[in-house]
Amino acid sequence: MARLSADTPFIHAGCEISNSTFGAYVEIGKGSRVAHSVFGDYSYCDRYADVANAQIGKFSNIAAFSRIGATDHPLHTAACHHFLYRSDDYWSDTTRDDAFFALRKSRIAHIGNDTWIGAGAMIKPEVTLGHGAVVAAGAVVTKDVDPYTIVAGTPARVLRLRQPRNIADRLIALAWWDWPHDVLRTALEDFRNLEAEAFLEKHEA
Repeated sequence: MARLSADTPFIHAGCEISNSTFGAYVEIGKGSRVAHSVFGDYSYCDRYADVANAQIGKFSNIAAFSRIGATDHPLHTAACHHFLYRSDDYWSDTTRDDAFFALRKSRIAHIGNDTWIGAGAMIKPEVTLGHGAVVAAGAVVTKDVDPYTIVAGTPARVLRLRQPRNIADRLIALAWWDWPHDVLRTALEDFRNLEAEAFLEKHEA
């Protein structure tokens, strides 16, 4: 029997999940925290990932200890400590700064389909990773990443293309990530054995 299900996400022990939704065949690794986020079909995160305020596409591969939507502290005020907005933790006669939290939740990170985020990488709020993009382990991504582009470093810079632009454009047009589960199974050997261009030649309409 297959370990993953179309109906129920596989959530490992020790996870903290709040205000999030999950598509089919999703897996959330041990000890991960997911808040105010959406995981598309077949996407997963490995152990101790921290995902907040994120829209994650299908077939996204999120490695252990990575962080998406890493929160910011205010830098324009006299202090940057969270007593400014988590004030009720410190004084009983005040409340949290709801406007600050609303702004934080609105700053969505967008992760495309068939992306790979390496171990310990960080994706900042409001960043978009295009379809097929790859983020190297330990990278800090502060700007949008084009489709099928590999970035590395702190801050992240373009390392190389994952696929040539013409192949990338054809893969995006093919949108295999939208194929039904049984069609994916039928094409499994081609996914395993064919280079991208040969796969396209076989499966393009």
